[in-house]
Amino acid sequence: MDKKNALRAGAVTAGTTLMMLLMSSPALALTRDDGDDPAPKLSVAETLGLFVGAPIALFLVIAGLVMVLDRSKKA
Repeated sequence: MDKKNALRAGAVTAGTTLMMLLMSSPALALTRDDGDDPAPKLSVAETLGLFVGAPIALFLVIAGLVMVLDRSKKA
């Protein structure tokens, strides 16, 4: 019985995924819409700074504030 249920669940999942792929319309990313104003491209340095450097800096600032403002007793 378990094998039959697993097969049925797999068939439903595969069917649902296939239908979603077939029914979704293409993104049409090359077609510009009214009011579409893409920003200028970022350089590699700007991208690394924004998506790597900024989160690390934010983490370090928060960790530093937690350590400085920690009011628990020192062991």
